[in-house]
Amino acid sequence: MNSLTDFGPQMKLKLLTCCVLLTILRTTLADETGYQKDVAVREATRLDWVFANANQSVTNPPAEWLEGYDSTKQRYELFVPATAKAKNPKTKAKSKAKNAEPAEAGLPLVLFISAGDQPAGWSQLQSVCQQKGIAFASPYGAGNNTSMPKRIRIVFDVLDDLRRKHRIDADRTYLAGFSGGGRVACGIAFSLPELFGGVIPVCASGDLRDEPWLRHRAIDRLSVAMITGTGDFNRGEVERFRGPMLADMGVRTKVTTVEKLGHGIPDAKTFADVIDWLDAGAVDRRQLAVKYPASRIGADAAPTREEWSKLLFVEGQSRLKEPKTLYSGLMQLQGVMQRWPDLRAADDAKQLLLDYEARPEKPWEEDDIDEQRRFLIARARALDSYATGELPPQYANQRKEMLEAAINLWSLVIQDGQDDKAVDDGQRRLPKLKSLLTADGDAAK
Repeated sequence: MNSLTDFGPQMKLKLLTCCVLLTILRTTLADETGYQKDVAVREATRLDWVFANANQSVTNPPAEWLEGYDSTKQRYELFVPATAKAKNPKTKAKSKAKNAEPAEAGLPLVLFISAGDQPAGWSQLQSVCQQKGIAFASPYGAGNNTSMPKRIRIVFDVLDDLRRKHRIDADRTYLAGFSGGGRVACGIAFSLPELFGGVIPVCASGDLRDEPWLRHRAIDRLSVAMITGTGDFNRGEVERFRGPMLADMGVRTKVTTVEKLGHGIPDAKTFADVIDWLDAGAVDRRQLAVKYPASRIGADAAPTREEWSKLLFVEGQSRLKEPKTLYSGLMQLQGVMQRWPDLRAADDAKQLLLDYEARPEKPWEEDDIDEQRRFLIARARALDSYATGELPPQYANQRKEMLEAAINLWSLVIQDGQDDKAVDDGQRRLPKLKSLLTADGDAAK
């Protein structure tokens, strides 16, 4: 083998330069794999974190949301499996969404939101992530004492930092969280489901957004894996209320109750089973992205407001072509109009909606009513079950309000009168609910 002494000065310089570059590359790759207790966010997120806090995607959110916050001072705990491939540092992230791939073929991720200011979840997920080749991250300073807008921004800063460094598979990106962190995880995932494959609320739960098109997106794309324990004070909410309600609404939902677990984070086996179940839904998510590319923000994508509004407009427009997706298409156009009212896509969406509203026949109105009825019945059944079951001391004083709400929901179902089984259930349940409400009122005197 030739030594450096066998080459001329120019060749020596080239070889030395190559050696230095290889050393830097090896160091960079080594720094980005394995476990790191403290990693700094490099840049502010490019992702639409604002929409998880509001019903519009504005460019300038209220200043008090981020008062005193600096993205580059945000830190997080990180694990990246050795099999992960870092992005070429010379390759700049592209703004256009590459969403049409049938498979992401990227790095799966669990992003865990703690209830406190320290990261959480790694000790329970370590063996699972190592064995399955899954990245893990959990931010510092994103606990229950942090304001909601800032907490959400922190999560997006961490998520986007990882998306800049690695080809993160959105179809296998799972947003997890414990207690209050689990509620935040649900709120974020239900607001921007295109970034996630599923959500893992631990000893917590959440509800879908009010916007019909976002509900459709969550139903079509997300898997929700709720975890509770036999000793968890949120067990009733998870088992009897939120879990069944989401399932009845059409969301792919799994509730796991862990024996002898209180209000805490379960063991590795529980997470291994849950992640296997979440991964089983990835095939459907990928197929959905083939048909509707905008249903997924691809691994290399960080669309601008203009790009994202146009992508969703185009998808909504395409849905209008098929009778079975006509209603969802109209709702998506309505979503574009409401989310980005200042953009061209909103004007185009408004014009299309006016054109359809002017038509003599409106078959989508029946779909709208059917969906509202389905959600009403799902909520009535779930809230009935929650209100009439055992409640922990923390929530016992809310039983009266729950009973009144369940009575009101069942009354609406009966008044609607279109679902015979639901009407029968309501007529059977109302006397029981009213009796419990009276008893609860007497007990409070």
